[in-house]
Amino acid sequence: MINFSAIGFVESEYNDIANMPIQGCKVANNQGVLVIDAEFTEGLADLHEFSHLYVLFHLHRCNDYTLKVKPFLDNQLRGIFATRSPKRPNPIGLSIVEIERIEGNRIYVKGIDILNQTPIIDIKPYIQAFDNITPTRDGWYEHGQDPLTTLSDNRFVGK
Repeated sequence: MINFSAIGFVESEYNDIANMPIQGCKVANNQGVLVIDAEFTEGLADLHEFSHLYVLFHLHRCNDYTLKVKPFLDNQLRGIFATRSPKRPNPIGLSIVEIERIEGNRIYVKGIDILNQTPIIDIKPYIQAFDNITPTRDGWYEHGQDPLTTLSDNRFVGK
């Protein structure tokens, strides 16, 4: 058994998955706040020097998974591990957000695509020298729908 405890939660305008941006960074200018528990505030030292960060979070509203899904940007069934669908065996989400400012234990961010009150598992700085890998292949996504105009829907809600 692996156990994690949340280090905080998300404040965003999204209370429902429908019509939320998918992979918000570079796509949306919507804003949110990562509220880190007070006991971890000291760990935010020096984070203001970075422009972006990864947010790992618990997909707390997903209660089951499936091994084949139709992802938001495609109409074909795909293996769950070849997608970023929230219906995963381990409901862990990953997003990149832009840091606007940090005030105490509150990280104000832009480009958020996370539901309001989502528990945060961890945050890590985005470091271009490590994280910007080229060249890459993007599999089926290279022929998928336009991420700039496609919003989420209810396909992953409930069972």
